[in-house]
Amino acid sequence: MLAPMLAFCASDASAQYRGTEEQRQACTPDVFRLCNSEIPDVGRIVVCLKRNRAHLSPACRAAFYARRGPLKHR
Repeated sequence: MLAPMLAFCASDASAQYRGTEEQRQACTPDVFRLCNSEIPDVGRIVVCLKRNRAHLSPACRAAFYARRGPLKHR
């Protein structure tokens, strides 16, 4: 289940993705549910997750807005 998201997060195009393994695991279901059309563009996925903050699962919301701030893509 996590393999597709982990694969695109490890790709060269998203080499500067700043999410932790824990954040990716917590948000993978939400990415597929809310932002499937944005895969594999990590920057667009992060924007989509921010836009859908009210619809994030509790686990993803907690991981996404962890003490280091929201997931970032540079």
